[in-house]
Amino acid sequence: MTCATEPITLPEIANAIRAATEEVFSIMLGIEVAAGEAEMGQAGQNHSGVVAVLGLTGAWSGSGQLSCDSGLALRIASKLLMADYETVDEEVLDAIAEVANMIVGNAKTALENTLGPMGLSAPAVFYGGDFVTRVVGNPQMVRVPFTCPEGSLTVQIVVAPVALWISKHDSLHRDLAH
Repeated sequence: MTCATEPITLPEIANAIRAATEEVFSIMLGIEVAAGEAEMGQAGQNHSGVVAVLGLTGAWSGSGQLSCDSGLALRIASKLLMADYETVDEEVLDAIAEVANMIVGNAKTALENTLGPMGLSAPAVFYGGDFVTRVVGNPQMVRVPFTCPEGSLTVQIVVAPVALWISKHDSLHRDLAH
């Protein structure tokens, strides 16, 4: 394995997201998803529903995120836990966290071939209406939307060399000191 010094490309990250999401949904949930066109932009997104976020660490670090509406979250939990859910509760949030962990973990494993070894944090899950997730420093992210008969979801990954995060962190502290 090598540790890339040049940025990883949008298609490489998007392909890792697509493959991981399609595999987890097909094998673990029995749901076929269709990937939309990957988008690259600033890491921030408005939400209404359920969002699971996991941290990525290593020479390259960042985060992975899965977001979906409440209806799809209920369906995912029902398929994964083999029970019926009518409201978003702790078990539904745990199911979304587990699915996000599998997807981001599989994508991380694929990206490690280019970026070197990375660690994965435990997921944090958020639920509600009209909120924004944002990564400090506003780095570039890759977002892939997916659709299925049960609804739609988005998976995004933000990765950058640790040196870039440190540089942005130091710059922020200098700005705050003035």
